[in-house]
Amino acid sequence: MSIFSRFMDIVNSNINAILDKAEDPEKMLRLMIQEMEDTLIELKSNCAGRMAEEIKLERKKKEAENAFSRWSSRAMLALEKKREDLAREALVEKRKAKGEIDRINLLLEQMKATIEETKKEIETLEEKMQSAKSKLRILREKQERAENERKSSRTGTADFDQRFSDMEEKIDRMNAENEMRRRTSADEKFQKMEEDEEIEKELEELKKKVER
Repeated sequence: MSIFSRFMDIVNSNINAILDKAEDPEKMLRLMIQEMEDTLIELKSNCAGRMAEEIKLERKKKEAENAFSRWSSRAMLALEKKREDLAREALVEKRKAKGEIDRINLLLEQMKATIEETKKEIETLEEKMQSAKSKLRILREKQERAENERKSSRTGTADFDQRFSDMEEKIDRMNAENEMRRRTSADEKFQKMEEDEEIEKELEELKKKVER
């Protein structure tokens, strides 16, 4: 079972209803808390892995930005040296670097959203676990109080049928999947023509700057 499936099963579970049907409520609560703790460890590990991936993407973005600046400078230098052929090649590389920057920015946006969603899942599960621990503590206190009453009075009877309904919260189902946007592209030949035209325009602008 995936972490997400386990998480949703835990979050959507009604602790009170489960305890009502359990032969040993205390044992059931202990098992539920253990399952929550195990799932929480996996969620935190998963979140840490995604945060590490985010750092790698940020590093790659910086490299692409440096490449963009480097090829921009080379295009200008080539024109100053009267090498339009090299300037044109530099502008092509500059455009590739810009495309890489855009691609990484999209990945970073998706990664940040996923990390934020995972943090919310962790927070929700921690709240659910605290609720379960509170119920376990109350159950033990009631059992201890009942045992003391039984010892101090023959007529005293403990009420073990009281239900735990004081702390149950309704938790909205969270959607942890981020819908990927698909970008449509124009016909490849026209796109190439447009890119070549833009490069020629940029080349002319650089030539004007050099001639000044």
